[in-house]
Amino acid sequence: MKLIFSPASPFVRKVRVMVHEAGLCDQVEHVPVKTTALATDPEVRAANPLGKIPTLLLDDGRALFDSRVICRYLDDLSGGVLYPEDWIWDILTLEALADGIMESAVLMVYESRLRNEEERSKKWVDAQWAKVTHALDSLEANGFVAMQGPLNFGQLSIICALGYLDFRHDSLAWREGRPALAKWHEGLKQRASIKDTLPSN
Repeated sequence: MKLIFSPASPFVRKVRVMVHEAGLCDQVEHVPVKTTALATDPEVRAANPLGKIPTLLLDDGRALFDSRVICRYLDDLSGGVLYPEDWIWDILTLEALADGIMESAVLMVYESRLRNEEERSKKWVDAQWAKVTHALDSLEANGFVAMQGPLNFGQLSIICALGYLDFRHDSLAWREGRPALAKWHEGLKQRASIKDTLPSN
């Protein structure tokens, strides 16, 4: 299998974490590309009609996307331990929350990097950050049962989302006023899969 990826993407990081957790590192070749929302890499476009990463190319030539589909596939391939059926809807909801945090955080980056200064909208950036803070406050308030109990991929997705906030939006200090979430994050970020997939430019 081949994973078309960029090391800065939080959605890619989710997949790379799953590859580690599923014990599939020797079965997935990483193919790095340089791609943006405004300039899609030809290899990405050839593999995924949406021109988005991550995309997983299977040995039979099929392509899987987006990150949630790829992660479910890899977990199933390895025995299905991170999406237990008893908690599946709670886990998928938690993963969707993580993806929403990532999406808003990425859109904030796009606004500053892909638009000329005179075209940028502070209201847009503030609105995206408001989505992030509402999600974080809900996590701090223990509003998601999948945050508790045995390790699952919803939890790992949240770790990836928080890691992206540290990577791209550290100055916004997401930990302030959220001691429980910060403590939880400290505990899980020491996992090998998390430490080995830190984002980079």
